This record gives sequence, structure tokens and C-alpha cells, in this order.
Amino acid sequence: MLIRLGYDIELELPKPVTLVAMLDVHPSRRADLVQPDEIRISPGAASDQYIDSFGNRCVRINAPQGLLRLTNGTLIRDSGQPDPVDETAAAVPIEQLPAETLQFLVASRYCEVDRLSDLAWNLFGNMTPGWGMVRAICDWVHGNTTFGYNFARNTRTAMESVSERVGVCRDFQHLAIALCRAMHIPARYATGYLGDIGVPLSPSPMDFSAWFEVYLAGRWWTFDARHNAPRIGRVLIATGRDAADVAITTSFGTSWLRKFEVVTDEVPESLSQAA
Repeated sequence: MLIRLGYDIELELPKPVTLVAMLDVHPSRRADLVQPDEIRISPGAASDQYIDSFGNRCVRINAPQGLLRLTNGTLIRDSGQPDPVDETAAAVPIEQLPAETLQFLVASRYCEVDRLSDLAWNLFGNMTPGWGMVRAICDWVHGNTTFGYNFARNTRTAMESVSERVGVCRDFQHLAIALCRAMHIPARYATGYLGDIGVPLSPSPMDFSAWFEVYLAGRWWTFDARHNAPRIGRVLIATGRDAADVAITTSFGTSWLRKFEVVTDEVPESLSQAA
């Protein structure tokens, strides 16, 4: 299938500022693009691209004072299949894990593994580490947390999600990540496009979303504690230890969000011929 991706973001800047935007499709999906995926900056500003330490594409922008507009529109080809499932996938012993996965076993800004270890082992300590354990963690987080955009707070940690029992998609994933790490399963935060493809229409349509990935049986697998079901049409933008590593924009100075629109819709295959 083809998916139309795009965004229109406006920031008000009271004075010149440098910011980093993480809005490009992840390098692992670049081969699927049917059209170029390049950020447009208005008014024109000096910028440069780089790959961060997690392998994400970033753009550094030296923005002038005033209204800054970031836009893009592209097409990507997708398998149209739900997130892969392998209920036989087993956890890899720590001594056999690739060195680059070890950072996803320890505590990070929003995932207090040390403080949640007792809870994790009380809930899941009698299970065999692997797919079933991660599934049980997602079930527990999904069943014990109430979703609502009105609950959004950008400082909420996994530990606070346990006590408050509310949150948005990032809070669900942070809690699930922390519990997985406490059970010695590498888990990393993921962000990207997720439209309402293959699911009933929602009064609050999806756009950018968070999910998480775990390392089992020698590869990374997608899980989503908020939706708690395989979904169609995820398009990865970035991965990191938690949301602090993959902010859509990071401003090194004052900025105010004035507009935020995202498009992620299935489109007719005929558009690929016109691209």
C-alpha cells in the first residue's frame, strides 16, 4: 500500500534560536520512499543534516526571530501487513546480547528501572523471559493506565505513571519499557507516523505516535502498550532510550508552538505512477 505522510508545524520565536528537528523518515525506511522526504523551512534558514548516536536523521536549523514554519509531504510504500508476531521469540541471555543493546537495559530519564524492579519481578518473575512476558507487560500497562490527551504532561515518568494510572501514548510506552528492562529484556522507545489504517475511524485521528521495540531472538520487535494490538502502517522516524532522545523539535532557546498538523493516510496505488 501507499501512505501519504506530511506535517505542517509553526513555531513562534521571540529571538533567533538554534533548534534540532527530528522529522525525517528513519534510515531503515528510506528505501521505501516513493517521493523525496525533505524538510522545508520557511523563511529560509541555514541548516545542516546529521545522524545522531542512535542512527536517527536530524536537521539543525539556525532560525531567525519570528514565525518558523516546517513542512513536508511525501509518499512511502508499506507492506500493508500488521506488526510482525512471533510468540516463540525468546529473550537473549545478557552475556550473549550485542553490546549496542546493553544501553537499553538500564534506567533513563523517563524509565526508572531501579525503582520499578520490585514491581516487575512481583508481577512477571514467574514467567519465562520472551514474547509472552512482553505481551503480559503490555496487557498489564494497558489494563492499568487510562488514556486521554487531557492527561498529557511532558515530565511524567514511568514511576509516576504507576501511581497516577493515566497518560498519553508516551507514558504507556515508558512504563512498558521500564518493566521490560527490569526483566532483563532490552527495550527502546520509538516514534513515528501511525495513521488509523485498518481500524475503525476515530474522533481523534492518529498522526505522530509512540511505541516501543524489544530485542528478542536476535532482532528488534514492535510492541505498543497503548493500542495493545498489532497495527498497520507504522512508519518509523526515530528510536532512543526514551522520549528525551527523540523529540520532534528541540529548541535551544524560547519557542512557542502555534500550529501542528500531521497527515498519515492510505492513498490509491495510482499515485505511485504519478510520483
